[in-house]
Amino acid sequence: MDTDLALILGLVVGGLSIPSIMSAISDRRSPRASVLTVLIACGLLYYATATKPGGYQIDQIPNVFFSVLGRYF
Repeated sequence: MDTDLALILGLVVGGLSIPSIMSAISDRRSPRASVLTVLIACGLLYYATATKPGGYQIDQIPNVFFSVLGRYF
């Protein structure tokens, strides 16, 4: 898997898990599925940062996001 794609997927999955966590907490349920998606997101982010030489800088993320969108769409 491309490290840029893994980074973007990790950020998107992690961002989408936040409403699920908040919903489970407000309904007084245990957020089991949400924790699983957060773990997946963390794994993708770790893979992306560990395998890319030099890692990523915060200011590179928007450029990486739009380059991945341009490549696959």
